[in-house]
Amino acid sequence: MGTVEKQNLILAFESSCDETSVAVIKNGHEILSNVIATQINSHKRFGGVVPEVASRHHIEQITICIEAALQEAHVTYADLDAVAVTYGPGLVGALLVGVNAAKTVAYAHHLPLIPVNHMAGHIYAARFVKPFEFPLMALLVSGGHTELVYMQADGQFEIIGETRDDAAGEAYDKIGRVLGVPYPAGKVIDEMAHAGHDTFKFPRAMIDEDNYDFSFSGLKSAFINTVHHADQIDATLDKNDLAASFQASVVDVLMSKTLRVLKQYPVKQLVLAGGVAANQGLRERLQQNLPTAFPDTELILAPLKLCGDNGAMIGAAGYVQYQHHQFGDASLNADPSLEFDWMPGMLK
Repeated sequence: MGTVEKQNLILAFESSCDETSVAVIKNGHEILSNVIATQINSHKRFGGVVPEVASRHHIEQITICIEAALQEAHVTYADLDAVAVTYGPGLVGALLVGVNAAKTVAYAHHLPLIPVNHMAGHIYAARFVKPFEFPLMALLVSGGHTELVYMQADGQFEIIGETRDDAAGEAYDKIGRVLGVPYPAGKVIDEMAHAGHDTFKFPRAMIDEDNYDFSFSGLKSAFINTVHHADQIDATLDKNDLAASFQASVVDVLMSKTLRVLKQYPVKQLVLAGGVAANQGLRERLQQNLPTAFPDTELILAPLKLCGDNGAMIGAAGYVQYQHHQFGDASLNADPSLEFDWMPGMLK
């Protein structure tokens, strides 16, 4: 313990939803530890995350995760240079557990505190693959957000398009309940989709509209109505075909909007990040289509193990703020509705 030389070591906390995670990150791009305590089994029977249950789990797990992260990284508090923490967006009770733990560690050990936007963290998960080159575009697809984010430099985020209702990940979980797929449904539906065919031709909402926004609530409704109608007439539908048809609609819309936005915003790199970035159907389509459509734009896929919520991504995003001395203080609070342009001290 305590053998690592000071090399910008950040202790990073993530507790915005149903994963308690603490990581130790060196120089913003090297993972020394990334401990994740998942709560999926606790929420599975409810078909989604129950905020009160999530908060209690975070309280139970947070100190265990801190100790495990330090031990795995072979460092002590004395080796650390800063503490980073997600302070929004997310579930307010869950966020508060991480924020208060991070504030306590920072205060007790006289370390600077770095408040990190959870969505920025998702983008910076791709930073572990290779350095960013600007300008870049991020397709950010998660349970609560679907956004196209333009970055001209580190820490500069401009939302070009976003979902107007259900995010893509949200839609996966909602149709998962109809298919009888346990929460979280995304991975199983992705696997089912690969075994089925797009026979139902569900709507591709807003695909031809002159904007870069998304809408998945109509797709969700069309899916549910199709299943309910079949139930009423005692017809049997192929679940794999249903999954394939649903996923084809989601991927078509995401691909169409992304390729169109790249025409207006030429970039050096396209980053795919967020929980739904683990979707193989989406990853395959991007890998197939981007080199042909935009040969000069490099595709960076966030690592599969870092697509979900984790402390490592918060450490990577926090390192950028650390370099610019953008710190929080003891007044830092959770902000469940945090947006990119509310980040403290970030360039606009």
